[in-house]
Amino acid sequence: MAKKDKVVELKTKAEKISEEHLKQVQESVNAINGLQFNIGKIEVQKHEMLHNLIKAKENVSNIQDMLVKEYGSFDVNVETGEINWPKNEK
Repeated sequence: MAKKDKVVELKTKAEKISEEHLKQVQESVNAINGLQFNIGKIEVQKHEMLHNLIKAKENVSNIQDMLVKEYGSFDVNVETGEINWPKNEK
């Protein structure tokens, strides 16, 4: 008994995608590029802010050193300027 061969019709390969699909791909890629750009800008801002935070902490440390030399303590109420001496050292 002979087998019957199946005939399969092949589609011709497309050279390009449709304009609608191309537009969808382009919009998606542009959205990703825009988001990555914005993330980069935010990361730069974050880096600058962290750098400024380090400077501010160094400034506080310098002020604390000055207060210790001048007053013997840097434990101060930042609203009133009162030195927070331990109860047994007043």
